[in-house]
Amino acid sequence: MQVVETKNEGLSREYTITLLASEIEEKVGVRLEDIRKTANIPGFRPGKVPASLLKQRYGQSVMGEVLEQAVSESSRQAIEDNTLRPAMQPSIEITKFEEGEDLEYKMSLEVMPAIEPMDFAKIEIEKLVAKADDKEVEETIERLAQQYRQSEPIKRARKSRKGDVLVIDFKGMIDGEAFEGGAAEGHNLELGSNQFIPGFEDQLIGAKAGESLSIPVSFPEDYGAETLAGKEATFDVEVKEIREMVDTPIDDEFAKTLGQESLEDLRKSIAERLEQDYASLSRERLKRELLDILEKEHDFEVPPGMVDAEFDSIWTQYEESRKQQGASEEEDEGKSDDELKEEYRKISKRRVQLGLLLTEVGTVNSVEVTAEEVNRALMTEAQKYPGREKEFIEMYRNNPEAMATMRAPIFEEKVVDFILELATVNDREVGIEELMQVPGMEGEEEEAPKTKKKAAPKKKAAKPKRKKAAAKSDEAADDQS
Repeated sequence: MQVVETKNEGLSREYTITLLASEIEEKVGVRLEDIRKTANIPGFRPGKVPASLLKQRYGQSVMGEVLEQAVSESSRQAIEDNTLRPAMQPSIEITKFEEGEDLEYKMSLEVMPAIEPMDFAKIEIEKLVAKADDKEVEETIERLAQQYRQSEPIKRARKSRKGDVLVIDFKGMIDGEAFEGGAAEGHNLELGSNQFIPGFEDQLIGAKAGESLSIPVSFPEDYGAETLAGKEATFDVEVKEIREMVDTPIDDEFAKTLGQESLEDLRKSIAERLEQDYASLSRERLKRELLDILEKEHDFEVPPGMVDAEFDSIWTQYEESRKQQGASEEEDEGKSDDELKEEYRKISKRRVQLGLLLTEVGTVNSVEVTAEEVNRALMTEAQKYPGREKEFIEMYRNNPEAMATMRAPIFEEKVVDFILELATVNDREVGIEELMQVPGMEGEEEEAPKTKKKAAPKKKAAKPKRKKAAAKSDEAADDQS
């Protein structure tokens, strides 16, 4: 085998590798001899088939097998001999080969950069700490009580108003014809809840029990059921009863409905949960600031191929989200695709750079992720799929790449913890408002592309609901480590 370096620029390397015809012929001969031992060809006993016949029958397939193996072994040997650390799978291009002649191919690859981590003891960083106060706990309990409110018949006859619950029978028609799913009896509708399409509930404000109304409405153009989208309809409605919402008493009985023994236990539980949420926000803020420091303090070349791969992943994810959910110019802040691509490419480079740095720090300092930690994360994730936990776990355990995605964030968090242990971290107690208003508190994940998700329109005509408020799409976290 002959190896000649033809390119050495930055992190890019190219080699021309030549395998002698004699080496290839020898490997082919060895493989044919193996086949001869078991070949079952009429007229010949096993092990007695002539070499010429073996070559005629198996030569082409053996040659392909030998060449594939030879290229794989020789490229691996070239990498080892030149002490290379490939950033990605090398690219192989056969440049010359004729049977009986030398095989020549080009191997192109990008190597990992040399990374010299800074002295982490020089880092001084502030950690914001927020405590749950009594006011926040009580406000949370009041919001819970609002969610558990119930209705009761009004005490005296009056017209309906916003916030009342009407018990209604209704039947919808388009062009005088009833449509599927457009009718119900004894339906409870809270006025102002926006359960129905725009205009429906407003026309019921001021109605009386026993009253019958004819309500004209227009289905939105983007309504979930295509047969109804944009159509004019009329609903015949009979108001059976008017009920009003009553506040839920905040006492021990209410606490028991939430699984607590007493109101005091509920307060403690909520305080603990709030502080866990605040601690999570604080951690995200701290991590983001640490990553900013690490990016600023380290300047090394990043393999372009890794950046391209990360960008392709981000952009594909963004385009899929835009196609499925529909991203408006407002949601993209009026930016063109070229402008968005430039932004996401910067994000891609940052992710790769930080990923490589954290990987180097973790590797050099023997930061390890245990099987127990991965299994714990896997179990936690599986709980998001009730009834399919076993299927989810087996799917991951049978897929090494999927397990790697489960391991990566654990590794990253452990490396971040390692660095923070060496750094000087100063706690500062703040109110939740300040914690939530700190720029960048969302963490590195929020640097991924965002397309606001619009809730899928409901397809049941009996409850023609409007779209819910848009929500940000969740993107993958930094997983280069």
